[in-house]
Amino acid sequence: MAYGPNVPDNFRRAADYIDRILKGANPAELPIQEPVKFEFVVNLKTAKALGLTIPPTILARADEVIE
Repeated sequence: MAYGPNVPDNFRRAADYIDRILKGANPAELPIQEPVKFEFVVNLKTAKALGLTIPPTILARADEVIE
């Protein structure tokens, strides 16, 4: 299982920062942004190889399930 920020979304937000800087904004005055989108991924193949059983409620909450 992995829970972390959505990487493509972070790249899009970084591009927005770069756009602001190229348009003349002072980087020191730009607000710090934290990740907004997070993903929860469950790898069932690895869980089965380890002999683990993932409850259906966890699988229902996962954004992606690798089988």
